Amino acid sequence: MKLKKLVPLAAALLCFNTSTAFGNDLVWKNDLRTRFLNNETVIMEINIRSFNSKDLNGDGFIQENLGETRGTFLNAIDRLDELKNLGVNTLHILPITPSGKLKALGTAGSLYAISAFDSLSEDLYDKNSKLTLDEQAKKFIQEAHKKNIRIIVDVPACGSYDLYLERPDLFASTSSGEPVVPSDWTDVRLLSAGTEDKIDPNVYSLYKDFVKYMIELGVDGIRADVAHSKTAAFWKELISFSREKDPEFMWLAESSESWHDPISPYAVFTPYDKLLEAGFDGYYGSFSNLKNWKTSKEFYTQIKYTLDETKKFSNKKSVIGAFTTHDEVSPILLKGPQLSDMIIWLNSTLPVNSYYVDGFQTGDDYYYKNGNKLAPESNTDDDIYFTHNGQIDIFNLSRKPEGNNTDLKNSFLLGNNVKNSILPVLNTGSFTLLKTNNQHIFAYMFSNNSKKVITIGNLDFESCEKTIVRVPKFNPKKNKLLPIKISEMPEIKIGKLIMNLKAGEITVFIIND
Repeated sequence: MKLKKLVPLAAALLCFNTSTAFGNDLVWKNDLRTRFLNNETVIMEINIRSFNSKDLNGDGFIQENLGETRGTFLNAIDRLDELKNLGVNTLHILPITPSGKLKALGTAGSLYAISAFDSLSEDLYDKNSKLTLDEQAKKFIQEAHKKNIRIIVDVPACGSYDLYLERPDLFASTSSGEPVVPSDWTDVRLLSAGTEDKIDPNVYSLYKDFVKYMIELGVDGIRADVAHSKTAAFWKELISFSREKDPEFMWLAESSESWHDPISPYAVFTPYDKLLEAGFDGYYGSFSNLKNWKTSKEFYTQIKYTLDETKKFSNKKSVIGAFTTHDEVSPILLKGPQLSDMIIWLNSTLPVNSYYVDGFQTGDDYYYKNGNKLAPESNTDDDIYFTHNGQIDIFNLSRKPEGNNTDLKNSFLLGNNVKNSILPVLNTGSFTLLKTNNQHIFAYMFSNNSKKVITIGNLDFESCEKTIVRVPKFNPKKNKLLPIKISEMPEIKIGKLIMNLKAGEITVFIIND
């Protein structure tokens, strides 16, 4: 049975409720925190300045003197229906603040080299509109809300060199008094975090004003860049401030169980669990090593650990399925479309919040034809189209993220539909690792009194693998096996499924008792 034959059937059977939170009065009521904690969000990470840009000559970058168009808040509205129809209900917007122009990377400057916390980037302004920049941002957010799409905005962890020259008092310094360059991020300087006993009042004031600004624009939550580089006390006070204004304001920490080191010897390091205790609602599950896992044991260890971690806190917590992010090379380049397809279905069959990068849904390899070549013009002191090969561009005014893999797009749609249908089982059902006779094959099941969801995958992305999967108490004469995602039906026996899995293939079944 082929996927394209399954899509209309499963979509019809499992389509999810797309009702909007808007009533007749068109007033938006933020529900992001509740939805996130219930693993209901399907998040797409986007860069507004490339989200709906128009690159006419195909060089990968935008030259407005040639009639090309950068991405703006207003033209971003045109893509909202596209994402809604694919099942996306939340946008994580990469920083929308101004980028520094000095010691910069790329011709527009890195999105994370923030030069001001109290304004929006002029790069996102549509000059053909009479609306102010803030009004254009509000218009985009309002249109997203009308389509039942929530908005998370990124707050950078560091400041640009420009901001350092303007406000050196905001920044951490070395023992010799020099500003701290964290890791190898040459275009930024490390903001002071203070200590657990004494929060830096100047930096805190910047962040507090930023949060207030975002709430006034209509934003539903914040993703904190490199959250572990500030103290738990800093975040606790800031999150409490936001919750006084909006109890549903959601906080996502860029932090993970597998991260243990500060970004600089002069930086603090706050572990993810302390961040969660400070009020963050979620963090990054350590799933990015999926591309390196060779055996089911490695897979099981991480999945079980992450699921256990989210249950140990007194207040409810969750994670995003961070199998791929803007810091990761496109899965298409790493293992082909099979890895992307596996990421879709792991997000869809685990109790996590699904997470993707714009372009993932169509198989973008994030190749920019003139990447790392001399640019004809620049808005910074860097005259090179600096890019990270294989990663979505965050340094220039660049092309719209877009691939041409329609099979992947269909799978993306189906996976998101299925996720919504089976979510009650994932959230409240029991988790069981299923035994197989092949170390390359993983298999797990979520089950409640009426339904079982079984996911089986081949971690060998080069070879077809045969396997026997043991399914306790499964009797085909009594239990209905519904294939949701398969290439061919398995041989069905009492208590087991016998399967041939293609390289990197993932399959999903539902058993109705």
